[in-house]
Amino acid sequence: MEKNLFTFLFILGLMGFPCLTRAQSITGTQTIRKAALVRIGGEVTQPFTLNDVEFNAFKKTSVHRKDKDGNNHIYSGAVLSDILLKAGATLGKDLKGGNLNKCLLVEAIDGYQVVFALAELDQAFTDRIIILANEMDGKPLPVADGQFRIIVQDEKKPARCIKQVVGMYVKSNVR
Repeated sequence: MEKNLFTFLFILGLMGFPCLTRAQSITGTQTIRKAALVRIGGEVTQPFTLNDVEFNAFKKTSVHRKDKDGNNHIYSGAVLSDILLKAGATLGKDLKGGNLNKCLLVEAIDGYQVVFALAELDQAFTDRIIILANEMDGKPLPVADGQFRIIVQDEKKPARCIKQVVGMYVKSNVR
């Protein structure tokens, strides 16, 4: 009796295994996005890790930008200066004198880095809008762009429109 039960379970296992393999291959081709996290730190009073919930609490702003092929897209996300204000970065009336040497270092998952002077991000200094985007044309960013990317409005070259952002750090320039 035990031998028959073992044989039955063994055959059932063999029959069920191909189904399991097929299910795995179907889900294996789908891209599952993990929860995105961006560290905000450096010379700020309240460093934090930005997650999807916190990101969605910021006012949504849209920016028009051409891609490298010249196609127009609408990117949506949070204005960088709003994120930095939450972290306690030196902006607004305090961005003067010695604080004008501060910059924001933005880092991608692959180690690529770009820099912005804090004055470039402060709306008291400029009308240019720079956002941390999570959508393109009303949809989540393409997988290759990561969950978050920087979009710089009206910049001629897209070199600072960094993809796969994982960290943003306020620093003082080295003298």
